[in-house]
Amino acid sequence: MGTENDLDVEGQTEPPIRGLKSSKNTSASASSPTLAGTVRTAGTVSDSTPTLPGFTPESAHTLTVPDVTALLDSDSQNGLDNTEAARRLQQYGPNKVEGAKGLSLWTILLRQVSNSLTLVLVITMILSFAIDDNIEGGVIAAVILLNIVVGFVQDYRAEQTIQALYALSAPTCKVVRAGQTESIKAEQLVPGDLVRLGVGDVVPADLRLVSSINLSTDEALLTGESLPVSKHAEIILKDRDVPLGDRTNMVYSASTVTRGRAMGIVIATAMNTEVGKIAELLRTTRGKTVDEDSSIVTKIWTKIRNGMRVILGLDGTPLQVSLSKFALLLFGLAILLAIIVFSVSKFKIDDEVLIYGICVAVAVIPESLIAVLTIATALGTRAMAKGNVVIRKLAALEAVGGVTNVCSDKTGTLTQGKMVAKRVWLADGTEITIQNTNHPFDPTSGDVRVGESDWVLSEKEKKTPAQLNAFLETVALCNNSAVTQVDAAVPFKAIGEPTEIALQVLAMRFDSGKPQLMAGGGHELLAEYPFDSSCKRMTVVCRSDGSDDADNASAYAYTKGAIEAILPLMNASDALKTEIVTRAETLAAEGLRVLCVARKPVDATLFNTGSASESKDGSEQNNKKVPERNTVECDLVFLGLAGLYDPPRVESAAAVAKCKEAGITVHMLTGDHVKTATAIAYEIGILSRDPSAAASSSNEIMVASAFDALSEAEIDAMPSLPLVLARCSPTTKVRMVEAMHRRKAFCVMTGDGVNDSPALKISDVGIAMGLNGSDVAKEAADMVLTDDNFASIVTAVEEGRRLFDNIQKFLLHLLISNIAQVILLLIGLAFKDNKGVSVFPLSPLEILWANLVTSSFLALGLGLEDAQPDVMQRPPHNLAVGIFTKELIIDKFVYGTAMGALCLAAFTSVAYGVSGPEGLSEFCNSDYSPSCTLAFRARATTFATLTFLLLVTAWEAKHFTRSLFNMHPEKYSGPFSVFRTVWQNKFLFGAVSAGFVICFPLVYLPVVNRTVFKHEAITWEWGIVAACVAVYILIVEAWKAGKRRRLAGLRNKKAVVGVEAA
Repeated sequence: MGTENDLDVEGQTEPPIRGLKSSKNTSASASSPTLAGTVRTAGTVSDSTPTLPGFTPESAHTLTVPDVTALLDSDSQNGLDNTEAARRLQQYGPNKVEGAKGLSLWTILLRQVSNSLTLVLVITMILSFAIDDNIEGGVIAAVILLNIVVGFVQDYRAEQTIQALYALSAPTCKVVRAGQTESIKAEQLVPGDLVRLGVGDVVPADLRLVSSINLSTDEALLTGESLPVSKHAEIILKDRDVPLGDRTNMVYSASTVTRGRAMGIVIATAMNTEVGKIAELLRTTRGKTVDEDSSIVTKIWTKIRNGMRVILGLDGTPLQVSLSKFALLLFGLAILLAIIVFSVSKFKIDDEVLIYGICVAVAVIPESLIAVLTIATALGTRAMAKGNVVIRKLAALEAVGGVTNVCSDKTGTLTQGKMVAKRVWLADGTEITIQNTNHPFDPTSGDVRVGESDWVLSEKEKKTPAQLNAFLETVALCNNSAVTQVDAAVPFKAIGEPTEIALQVLAMRFDSGKPQLMAGGGHELLAEYPFDSSCKRMTVVCRSDGSDDADNASAYAYTKGAIEAILPLMNASDALKTEIVTRAETLAAEGLRVLCVARKPVDATLFNTGSASESKDGSEQNNKKVPERNTVECDLVFLGLAGLYDPPRVESAAAVAKCKEAGITVHMLTGDHVKTATAIAYEIGILSRDPSAAASSSNEIMVASAFDALSEAEIDAMPSLPLVLARCSPTTKVRMVEAMHRRKAFCVMTGDGVNDSPALKISDVGIAMGLNGSDVAKEAADMVLTDDNFASIVTAVEEGRRLFDNIQKFLLHLLISNIAQVILLLIGLAFKDNKGVSVFPLSPLEILWANLVTSSFLALGLGLEDAQPDVMQRPPHNLAVGIFTKELIIDKFVYGTAMGALCLAAFTSVAYGVSGPEGLSEFCNSDYSPSCTLAFRARATTFATLTFLLLVTAWEAKHFTRSLFNMHPEKYSGPFSVFRTVWQNKFLFGAVSAGFVICFPLVYLPVVNRTVFKHEAITWEWGIVAACVAVYILIVEAWKAGKRRRLAGLRNKKAVVGVEAA
């Protein structure tokens, strides 16, 4: 059919991009020296491999066909007999790739509670019920249940969207058994079976080719190659360690036949195939493992340790680990505070002391944190779904915001995954360029320049040179692809090989496509000499258009193929041939795949029409009288060169630039050739064309074989890791991720093929392709891109950073509340009644209301804040520091201390400013009596003060340094800008408004205030509340002003240093 492969120029310093790499690695010998003296003994087949000693599937490419069939006790003509096939099926089992360990409902549920904060809440809930405080226990139980339900539903829906791992083997296949061809289920294949392959077939197992005719297979899902690979049964490779993509006498399970036909002998099935080996990696579990030789005690301890780390949430993203450690710290602090309360009462613990101790312990724990975090993240996943990103795990969205490195596949992610003609050089020196192609199949997409002029299709007749017409006629007719469009509303569709599709689209850009040329009976096809991998060219003979004499009409032979295949057949001077080679090398150096196009006039009477029939073996017997191929493909007239490539996505360059601006390094890890990868990397900005930048790093571009040859110490000694890694294997990608982890980098790995799955699994955030990705890759990933677009990754990073910023905001808000309550309650131990019993400044339910109702909705509103304008202009946050930055820690103590002090001031102003020497009444912690009015009014004043201060804090926490009264100067300013600031986040505005309004019924409703909340209606005390709010705003604004002044001083200092250095 087409000329898909071997299109690069030979004779260069580098071998061709596709095909056989070096002739010295091959042999055409009929037998292999590895079998010299080998005697095969029946019944010695291993259970783990389907071969005898001396042969493994990994070495099949180094053996001849007779050697392989002998070792497998098979027959290259007749295959196995049915009895032997049944015996082997019983021995080796069905040919099925076992799926990765999918997430069960129990696993998804366990994920929701596997964090220390949830465990602390569970313990608090148990204690509350134990002391018959059912209201408090019930509220905490509701919070825990809410967190579990929201997280479970989100993760379960994501699993349903991605679905489980599917079997990659073909459903049926054609097998030769006892000399007869039959169709069987692929899972019934056994080692030694003889399989027939044709165009469109999915390879059902790993095969050593027995015979092949013009065979090419698409191995993109396994090796990452962007184009099909030519296969040759007669080749024997000497190097056992040749990469999978270069084993041209082998075909592998899950690859697809794109051209030709073949027969092959099964050497590996099921989990012994290359696909199976990768799937097996996904079945292993994370966590620290233990050697098999270790003692039983060590093995048990390792399992217990790994299990405890999972339960406590110490295995996961940086945020998960930080919050889990923080929860454990809070738990320890809560116990310490409870002990302090008990010690004050000299460990005479009655019900009131126990309740007060639990109140202090509860006050230090942000009960709503885990629920707010889960809901905010779930809402973020909904936003990401609109941005073409499916989040399989809630934690992944937060994690992706902290990435420092992105390792991306090239084909289909950074590029469009389709071939496009980019450059054409005609024999008369005319150059044609095609740029800005958005749709590779659409001939109207992109900009075309012919020479120095822009091409416009409507002006074709007056602008198309004759030399260009001849070139377009050749690439359109010597072509078996079809590019069609049903109507203008439907996008173009294409059938055929990528290279031929690209050439057909090129011709259609000039209204010279094959349908137009052959319309009305013009250019009748007289003969076709199909592409053959041995000669690397294709020729068709067509009757010349416009002839009146059907018998003596002139015709042309149209030829296209590799430079090295056509150049010797040209009727051209040495000078012209030298120029052709030079031009071809220039195109190849740009990473383009080069095609040579030529034609010559022939006598149409030499090609008689006839019929065709099919031979016994399935091959076509041509009854037409046609000249030999070598008599037609000679004295060719050179027309031009075509340079083809897989173009970058339009969004890729901008997305890479955005990553660089955000301090994220982008690496390209591809199975493609180094020249192609390098050209794309330069085009989209992964590599810089600045000579000084290139000189600063000599290892920006590496071939995987060179990288794999380095030890871990040598890799760690490199100044920086490669930006482009070409010819990657799965092992290479895994080693790259491991090297990043040793450098304390936090990396994203993208991939679509089976070969990407191990790296996706061990990376910090694995992102699979949804359109063209394999199910194995999706199973291993944390996220899935529904549009396979690199730009969607940048969107995910931006959303992750927004979420991280917002987590810091609502974490600050929640912790300020907790610190204020701890200060209030600890110092409140000094507020004693006449019997020396401490009077609660806040009742237990008031504490829970502030933490679970007021703070929760305010924190959730902060979680919905828009991204800051500079979110992608700053470097990634420090992973070593995590969420608890120095600024957040200092701010929470400053604001929390101020809030706690003001709450104390509110309580003492009412309790002691009015009561006089009599002090507080007795038994006011549990029940109301007229003598407790003062204590209840003081408690109500403290509750109102705490509530209003929390409402104000929610707005102040929108930005850590900017004033609430001038928070968005780039958008609006003026004395009334504060109103636009608070109105910007409507959910937060509603939460603040609701908190303000609800506070009044809680204070004034008769049953609610005295019986439930243990406080009383207040009047003049609102003046104290207002004064506390005003003082608090002054403290916060003064603190922010001090921070702004300090930051300005640091910037000025850096500017002065920079000027002095210059």
